[in-house]
Amino acid sequence: MTGQLAPLYGLVLAGGASRRMGQDKAALALHGRPQLAWARELLARHCERVFTSIRADQHDDPVRRDQPVIVDLHDGAGPIAGIAAAQAAHPGHAWLVLACDLPFVDDRCIDALVRHRDGRPVVAFASSHDGLPEPLCAIYEPASSAGVQAAIAAGRNCPRKYILGTGVALLPQPNPAALENVNTPDELQRAQGQLGQRTHSP
Repeated sequence: MTGQLAPLYGLVLAGGASRRMGQDKAALALHGRPQLAWARELLARHCERVFTSIRADQHDDPVRRDQPVIVDLHDGAGPIAGIAAAQAAHPGHAWLVLACDLPFVDDRCIDALVRHRDGRPVVAFASSHDGLPEPLCAIYEPASSAGVQAAIAAGRNCPRKYILGTGVALLPQPNPAALENVNTPDELQRAQGQLGQRTHSP
């Protein structure tokens, strides 16, 4: 690694509509408090500052208000819009991005991303399912900003495809189950069971 790394900020992606879940995923209390609060606390242990990515109509939401937020600049573009807005709001900073529906991510997982920063535009894990990039628990360096903006301008709103296009080498996940997300009521029920067992195990 050469040169000095950019300051690292955290961004919890919480601007989704949660249509498949049928209720706000950011408000799910999988760890005894709203998932958004839990994710912010996790990132705060690794980042200088933490922001929440929201849509413009979520400003007054009780789960999201009274905390630093960054509003999406591109309606309907999905998670990449939150990444682009954060990069525009604080250029020159790197962003550790975490979706709010990933309740199994832990400090070891985040620390692995931070330790592997070396100047590449993105630091990301390979999916334990298909080997493709995991874009919603990843670090986006300042060098990725132009590419993210170009992808949005071209209508290519999939951050996974953006990372593939950079050609960066992907990291193995320290815990293969860490990036299992919770998008549906069935997945929520399974996660509650798994996290409950983890909490109450001797």
